[in-house]
Amino acid sequence: MPVQTSFRRYNSTPVSSFVLSAYSNLGSLRWLFFCVLLLLYVLILFSNVLLIVTIALNRSLHEPMYMFLCSLFLNELYGSSALFPFLLVHILRDVHVVPAPFCFLQIYVLHGYGTVEFFMLASMSYDRYVAICCPLHYKCHMSWNKMVALILIPWVSAFLLKGIMISLSSSLELCGNVINKVYCGSHSIVKLACYDTSIINQYSNGLTFIGIFCPVVIILYSYFRILRVCRSGSRQMWHKALHTCSPHLASLLNFTVAGVTETIQSRFDMSHLPNMLRIFLSLYFLLCQPMFNPVIYGLALNKIRLICKDLLFKHIHKHV
Repeated sequence: MPVQTSFRRYNSTPVSSFVLSAYSNLGSLRWLFFCVLLLLYVLILFSNVLLIVTIALNRSLHEPMYMFLCSLFLNELYGSSALFPFLLVHILRDVHVVPAPFCFLQIYVLHGYGTVEFFMLASMSYDRYVAICCPLHYKCHMSWNKMVALILIPWVSAFLLKGIMISLSSSLELCGNVINKVYCGSHSIVKLACYDTSIINQYSNGLTFIGIFCPVVIILYSYFRILRVCRSGSRQMWHKALHTCSPHLASLLNFTVAGVTETIQSRFDMSHLPNMLRIFLSLYFLLCQPMFNPVIYGLALNKIRLICKDLLFKHIHKHV
């Protein structure tokens, strides 16, 4: 059986582009939508870059916990920058057509962002387990080499898993090119296929299972051990564990809600919902973490908050 090429036929014509129809009927709301998205993207850039610079410039923050956060903030920039600049230009020019190569590149980046995020949250849960359960041997258990490995594994896993998924979805023969979202999604492409995609769906579900199962096991194991230690510990230990883990748990809960929302929207027909609600649901997955994480970690961690404040005020005083 011959291998299929990347872009097949739509009415006997190669599918060289896709139409993103979710924001095609904004009308007079287009400018409001553009301004709101631009403001949100600027806030995402400012907050994440500020925290990355804060961690990078201060040697006192060159510890595993803050290195994990730095990788998390870099991932927020990576994911949001694959969507917002492109979306803002399209809204401004009132264009809804996306070249097929760019569409698959966007799928690769955005799905990779989600995988990195979940794996990184799992690495951070393991780091919290070591810090709380083995405080005296923390530096031994969380060596520099182990920290680097726990940061690199999420990125490498994402590139491999999503690379396989892209190779599967890009080989499909398509009988349509309209995607009812504001960005390209792998499942949206699969739904356009001309023939039965059960085999590809099995591969996709298997890759998704790996991408979810491994982090879930690490997270559950880490928090099980933390709860076990805290049960036999003092009230002071409970307070320390709560203070240490609450930002991570809040981030994990926020990402889980966003992931479930994205999965429901991708898997089920949402055409009965109002257009603006569908747009919000499409963007929630890529807005919630990049905006939420800098706020929750910037406010909850005293060390980061104080250094950020010092950096900002120094910069302001220099220009006054």
